[in-house]
Amino acid sequence: MKKSTFRFQKGAFLMFLIYGGLFLLLFWRIVHLQTANEVNGYSLEAEAAAKYAREVPLAANRGRILDRNNNIIAEDTLAYKLVAVVKESVTTNSDNPKHVVDPAETAKVLAQYISMEEQDIYKILTRDGDPYQVEFGAAGRKISYDTRMAIAEHKLPGIIFIEDTKRYYPNGPFASHLIGFALEEKQEDNTFKTVGKMGLEYTYNEELTGTPGSISYDSDIKGYLLPNSEKMIQPAKNGAEIYLTLDKTIQNFLEEAMTQVDQQYQPESMTAIVANPKTGEILAMSQRPTFDPADRIGLESNWLNETIENVIEPGSTMKIFTLAAAIDSGNWHPNATFQSGQYTVLDRTIRDHNRVGWGEITYLQGFQRSSNTGMAHMLTIMGADTFYNYLDRFGFGQKTGIDLPGEATGTLLSRYPINKVTTTYGQGSTVTPMQLIQAMTAIANEGKMMQPYVIDKIVDPSSGEIILDDEPIVKGQPVSAETAQQVRDILASTVTSEIGTAKRFALDGYEVAGKTGTAEIAKESGGGYYFGKNNYLYSFLGMAPVDDPQLIMYIAVKKPKLAETEGGSEPTSAVFKMVMENSLKYFNINPEEVAEVQMTKLADYTKQTAESAQVELINQGLTPIIIGEGGQIIEQYPVQGLEVAKGSVIFLKTDGTITLPSFIGWSLRNVLIYKALSGLSIEIVGEGYVDSQSVSENTPIQDAAPIVVKLKTPEESFAPQVEETDEEGEQLPQD
Repeated sequence: MKKSTFRFQKGAFLMFLIYGGLFLLLFWRIVHLQTANEVNGYSLEAEAAAKYAREVPLAANRGRILDRNNNIIAEDTLAYKLVAVVKESVTTNSDNPKHVVDPAETAKVLAQYISMEEQDIYKILTRDGDPYQVEFGAAGRKISYDTRMAIAEHKLPGIIFIEDTKRYYPNGPFASHLIGFALEEKQEDNTFKTVGKMGLEYTYNEELTGTPGSISYDSDIKGYLLPNSEKMIQPAKNGAEIYLTLDKTIQNFLEEAMTQVDQQYQPESMTAIVANPKTGEILAMSQRPTFDPADRIGLESNWLNETIENVIEPGSTMKIFTLAAAIDSGNWHPNATFQSGQYTVLDRTIRDHNRVGWGEITYLQGFQRSSNTGMAHMLTIMGADTFYNYLDRFGFGQKTGIDLPGEATGTLLSRYPINKVTTTYGQGSTVTPMQLIQAMTAIANEGKMMQPYVIDKIVDPSSGEIILDDEPIVKGQPVSAETAQQVRDILASTVTSEIGTAKRFALDGYEVAGKTGTAEIAKESGGGYYFGKNNYLYSFLGMAPVDDPQLIMYIAVKKPKLAETEGGSEPTSAVFKMVMENSLKYFNINPEEVAEVQMTKLADYTKQTAESAQVELINQGLTPIIIGEGGQIIEQYPVQGLEVAKGSVIFLKTDGTITLPSFIGWSLRNVLIYKALSGLSIEIVGEGYVDSQSVSENTPIQDAAPIVVKLKTPEESFAPQVEETDEEGEQLPQD
């Protein structure tokens, strides 16, 4: 038997040493990685988290702007982004293409609906680089529901829509220079953000802008959620909601009246304000030219809010406060007489608006006829120092303090004797329309002057916390209650007297007090004033009812195109009468002419069954709407204790699946209440009353798909009445 011998092989031993060393090195490296958890100073845990951690942003809505009755003025609403899938490999079945098959035809169709030329759309659809999908920039964003459905009817392969939001202004031109507008802007990180560019949207941009949220989770390499992975949700916080003092109904009255006069008389500009004299709340304000915040058409000429940022020579509306100063200082002698026609101050002569006057007349007649020389004589009696002291009390030459930026102060001229005289009848010195409104609150409100304001409150929608809550502010008492009453009576006589210049402003059923104005307009260059009856600023500052004024209004029309037989009060009275009469009726100010409405005080129906509450409400003449499957009521609207009119809708919320009712004929307000209580995704298109809905009634709602409700505006409830009016006397300057 042959004995085996061991032979030492250097090659094998060397390989053993090499592979053994590598194994030991790898083993040591693994141990080191597990204990140190870093490589070259980089944390492996952080690298893994960065690679597999996912964060999905949650968009935050911009805050809503609402009127005093919770009507929407501006809000974010559902919109769509247009996307085209162009990669051919997406289509796996030629009978059901998933990409754009015919770029030329697709471009031709899309050009009919978005703001982009057909050839530019075609270039995007046929872009080099083999992209998966393409977008169309600003033209393909903020697509409305109606546009989306119109495009969808063409059944274009590869065209898809992604849900988005856009800033929605449902009322068109509506206090536009106050509300302003917001636009979507591209940020440095290539995201888009809505930013206020003008008006309240700009002033309160920080408050209105929400804070985006996010969802964070761990995923696999394909992005799918890993089992047992914990999701971290940071909810989005919507922007604050701004509630205004504006009343949508009164604002609509004002917008309609101004539009009619603007079309008929084609003035250079118009300005109007309606306010509550007891609180200083601005109920409506507008100007012409105006614009639609949705497309900014009409904004080219003027970005200023004329009610506060522009100064005017007020004309004879200033005589209201000259009269108040004379009465309150004990220098008003209504039955004393003066020689009308002209008045000389050193080397300067002023004249009445008819140039020759009316002979020797009383001061009361002088005011009713709007005599400039009568004001000059009154200044001599009370003294310039007394007069200017009262102008200061009324707030002229100072900002009102309204909660809006850019307010002007105006200038009270007093350097020369002629300045003091012309200021008594509103020429030379300048004011803002808002200063006139503020001063008029003292006359209407028993001598107490109220600071005007437009922001009622600002609310955090997530918590209900009131961030800002404005209250009426008394700015002072420039005159006594007795003086204010006397001024109102005299102002009423300018409407009722045969010689009054404001006869055209009389209303059926309501006693009006006010003063007309016809101010010369200074030339932009070269000095002097424009001449001719089509070159004046015609205005009216008035209130109603005289005994207890509920509304005050200022309207000014600059350079209207008047017919030969027309005077300056034609356009101003057309606006004033329509707005004031309709608004007083809307407020039920004249109770003897308003039918009695039966009211019912609501009980507490929570914790009752919906079925029993429904029967009880029907027996009371009310209309119950159940939100949910029925059973125990967990919430009701309106709440317990509130009085509601017979026929009112009462919402009762219960648990369970919601079955959609018929919205046909519902008001916008009721749809918004239903939307808030139900939590359903309801897109509201238009205003007025519901005309159609995208989901049929009695349909159980199982998903979050949007329900589109379209509203149409009926004929206005309060149609303007056409009345015979007498000729008024003020057709010349300085009236």
